[in-house]
Amino acid sequence: MRYLLCVLTLLLSVEAGAHRFAPSLLEVRQLSDNGLTATWKTPAQKVSATPIEPQFPPDCKRTSESPWIQEGTGMLRQIQLTCPGGIVGKTVSVSGLGENQSSALLRVYLAEDVFHQAVFTADQPSFLVPTEGTPSNFMLDYSWLGAEHIWAGPDHLLFVMGLLLLVGWNRRLIYTVTAFTLGHSVTLAMVTLGVFDYPVSLVEFMIALSIFVLAVELARGDVGGRLWRQPWWLASLFGLLHGMGFAGALAETGLPQSNIPLALLFFNVGIELGQLAFIALLVVVAAIGARLVGPRISVWRPVPVYTLGALSAMWCIERGLEVLA
Repeated sequence: MRYLLCVLTLLLSVEAGAHRFAPSLLEVRQLSDNGLTATWKTPAQKVSATPIEPQFPPDCKRTSESPWIQEGTGMLRQIQLTCPGGIVGKTVSVSGLGENQSSALLRVYLAEDVFHQAVFTADQPSFLVPTEGTPSNFMLDYSWLGAEHIWAGPDHLLFVMGLLLLVGWNRRLIYTVTAFTLGHSVTLAMVTLGVFDYPVSLVEFMIALSIFVLAVELARGDVGGRLWRQPWWLASLFGLLHGMGFAGALAETGLPQSNIPLALLFFNVGIELGQLAFIALLVVVAAIGARLVGPRISVWRPVPVYTLGALSAMWCIERGLEVLA
């Protein structure tokens, strides 16, 4: 089981920079029968030289564009358009998502107060604007964004893997993962709802430190220690930190003011589904590996542990420098 876990750890470490979740956001408002205004926000840091750009219907003409303005970790600009007959029944898309391994969120506000929301992906980079919105699309979109965040963040996945290495496949795993879930759900909700704010760079550093502490505990191999006997305390404490990271991702995406509770709920649902899918993948692949390798699998145990330690130490240094900058 340890052998396959270490292989997956090495695969995750290929993108050692701990990808920061940052989808683009396109918000379109219909001001009149023919007039539209669009707000386009995209990450300042790109994975590819190919730009991520919004694409409007061919008969929509850009009448003006504002200069780029930096907002947080993204760049923002305003676009004014003239679209004969409005945007309903026409297709909006975003180019460059596949090359940048990214997604984009679309919000459309029509003149008659009809609201639409969709997620652009590399496989589905376009959206046909209908007349009426559907709540089911809203729920699926934020669930998708939550699942994408957990899978696009190697630091979060490595922490989950570390918990699995700590407790193994037994009843304690349920308690530990539940504690982690409760911890990050609390801070995700509190930060998103504006109960408190936090320094982003410091939290990012603390998330990396949480993985390092977990790696140290695994390297000690003290199966009789308190953290080995009751690992849910460690999981819940560091879950609070990871929840703040999740909240930062959700804030970067933006929230529809009329549906904040639902957006928060289904973003969290997506995180949990992505987390459970990752655990299931590890367990299934590791079980297959245990059958193939047999008793020799214990020899490989230090590999995933030291991989966790090395990567988290590198992130601690990198993010620690950002805190001091």
